[in-house]
Amino acid sequence: MDPRAVQVTLTTPPRPWRHVEVHDRIGSTNARALQWGMPWAVILAEHQTQGRGRMRRDWHTPSGLALTMSASLPLPPGVGWLPLLAGLAVAEAIGATAAVQAVLKWPNDVLVPADGDRKVCGILCEAKPAAGTTTSTCAEGLAVVGVGLNVAQRRADLPGDAATSLALCGVDLARETLAAAVLDALADRYAALVAGGPRAQAARAAYRRSCATIGAAVRLVRPAGPDVLGRAVAVDDEGRLLVQEPAGTRAWAAGDVTHLRPAAAAATGLT
Repeated sequence: MDPRAVQVTLTTPPRPWRHVEVHDRIGSTNARALQWGMPWAVILAEHQTQGRGRMRRDWHTPSGLALTMSASLPLPPGVGWLPLLAGLAVAEAIGATAAVQAVLKWPNDVLVPADGDRKVCGILCEAKPAAGTTTSTCAEGLAVVGVGLNVAQRRADLPGDAATSLALCGVDLARETLAAAVLDALADRYAALVAGGPRAQAARAAYRRSCATIGAAVRLVRPAGPDVLGRAVAVDDEGRLLVQEPAGTRAWAAGDVTHLRPAAAAATGLT
């Protein structure tokens, strides 16, 4: 990526981004964004050596083959929906720029149905409290959205068979173009969340339409406690996944979801 060209593109009004860094090599773009503490900042990296995913997983990508970036925003109301809408923004950007249909696995994994529902993007959102409770230059508090989007990898470059890339979907697209599209969509969905009312309701409805988890038989691996088996029936207005279990329907705010194949669902009594 051309750092100067990226900086000019992303900071040109009406885009809201004001600070852009492009690194050849960095530990973690999320860690840098949290350390910097500036809202409306974007950190991009050619190579990330200490990337992190949800559930404390490592996230590794070969140099120059992925879109690895973090965007910081003032902490919004209804912050529980920000990770979900970040996933929606990535899915929308992929559809708009690469003409590839992408769907979401709750809360925000981005999957490609045309390549066996393999994962093309992972997202990690983190929050920093408002100034006064810890060191921060953002009086409202800071939300950081970390994106790891597989762009040019071959199968051998990916960590496992469950992952894919845009190249494997037949797409050859510059990462600069993808970055601008993702950030535009993120800014739009963030504005809807902050606006509240009908705009926020419309954003939540768009997420639900794109969420392949709703209606699926699932295994939910919780951060603490036993796994949950059931059928995902909805995402509520707090962003929680509603799972119909034998004892009734419960809402879950966190967990790692697996969509069960028909044979696995039948074996667990979920038909």
